[in-house]
Amino acid sequence: MSVYTTEELLEAKRSIASTLGKCEKAVLKLAPGKSQHTLTVRRIRAFQISLELIDQALKDAEPEITTNL
Repeated sequence: MSVYTTEELLEAKRSIASTLGKCEKAVLKLAPGKSQHTLTVRRIRAFQISLELIDQALKDAEPEITTNL
């Protein structure tokens, strides 16, 4: 697995959170059952999972930051 800096993780988190918000607004305008709606719902879930994984990576990195001071 690749190692990412805290800064890279925070920037990715900011970017994904922004895109997630846009998708959540867009899905309200899409007709349920249509391919665009299904795709957007799946993207929303993928972004939510991504944010959880980034949060976990940041949490796991905390002890390293504290220990290296």
